[in-house]
Amino acid sequence: MPVQKCKGTRDLSPGEMARFRHVEGIFRDACLKWGYEEVRTPTLEYLYLFTAAGTLTPGRLGKVYSFLDWDGWSGERVVLRPDGTIPIARYYIETMPEPEIARLFYVTNIFSFEETGREAREWWQCGAELIGPGSTAADVEMVVMALDVLNRLGIKDVELRLSHAGLIRTLLAKFGLTPEKQHKLFDRVLDGDAQALTGATPELAKAVTPLLGLKGKSSGFLKNMSALLGRDVPELEAPLANFTDYAATLDSLGIDYEIDIASGRGFEYYTGVIFRILASGVPVAGGGRYDALIDLLGGRDTPACGFALGLDKLMDLTADGATAEKAADKVVVQAQPNAESLKEAFGIVGALHDAGHVAEVQVGDMERPGTKWRLETMETGPRFVLRDTAGRRHFKAATVGEVLSLLKARRTK
Repeated sequence: MPVQKCKGTRDLSPGEMARFRHVEGIFRDACLKWGYEEVRTPTLEYLYLFTAAGTLTPGRLGKVYSFLDWDGWSGERVVLRPDGTIPIARYYIETMPEPEIARLFYVTNIFSFEETGREAREWWQCGAELIGPGSTAADVEMVVMALDVLNRLGIKDVELRLSHAGLIRTLLAKFGLTPEKQHKLFDRVLDGDAQALTGATPELAKAVTPLLGLKGKSSGFLKNMSALLGRDVPELEAPLANFTDYAATLDSLGIDYEIDIASGRGFEYYTGVIFRILASGVPVAGGGRYDALIDLLGGRDTPACGFALGLDKLMDLTADGATAEKAADKVVVQAQPNAESLKEAFGIVGALHDAGHVAEVQVGDMERPGTKWRLETMETGPRFVLRDTAGRRHFKAATVGEVLSLLKARRTK
């Protein structure tokens, strides 16, 4: 039986890796220009980091890869990282004991068990976290950055959907449910499962079900919602005002969106505005505000917001030609089979690299795909012959400098 990769995992071919690096590079460049700094957290984290109330739901905890990290007579249960934001919050608590604004970004892999193995068990994520500010400007920055990256990638048919975790949490708290019960219902409610509320209280189902069906495309819609719901549930006034300010800012920036309260699935620890971005109907990004997370993990009461992009999904949506690393001008240096000629060939390759070319020494009889030029070192006649493998043209040169000049001239043409 031939060896196989693990179910739910994916090999990336050279072409796919080129698209991977293209997406990663554009994301990194955007983050750096917005003033964010890159960090990287461990693949292994302690399980208790994700079991704090309000971090991951029981459903997601049931899908983590967990095992005992044995250490002498005792051990601690660890997991393969199931989330990108929670480790960043842990990093902030450990490294920044005094309150300060942190703009951090990361590129990392995420793990989640899936029974059939037909769905992904490992995927890659690009994320940015803005820790410290609790302002509408910070929330809007997350959306603007995410859309900026998608625009640079040339992603088309983009849809932005907005929700607000505070609206649902406020209603769940109003009806006297225990924190545990609220936590269990929250994820199901944001998934549009109104039936989950029926078993709680009929009054709760009556209050929340109409909210889940509301959809709009302007801050004016939220003002109308506030007028309708604020009379019956005054506790909704604060989250609705926050949501309205956020939407009004997007209006002023000319950013189109749809308000869909039931569109926030999977954001268990979020407390405020939530957004999801779809491209051609495929979810590719999401984020929002999570003001309680750092406090839940034992840190100071610190507001925060962030977003993540699905790197795997974006690289699949990126055209083959839109790669940052192209080897269209690759040069293969052909040497004679002796030590002196090979020494010279490797020296020439180094000079070509310094000049910005993709170059390699020919190491076998088969020619690799994508070779544009073949540089032959001659024992008699001209010192070098540069051949265009596609056009069957050739050029003679006496020095490496002349070879570089020829390549520069051909590239300009």
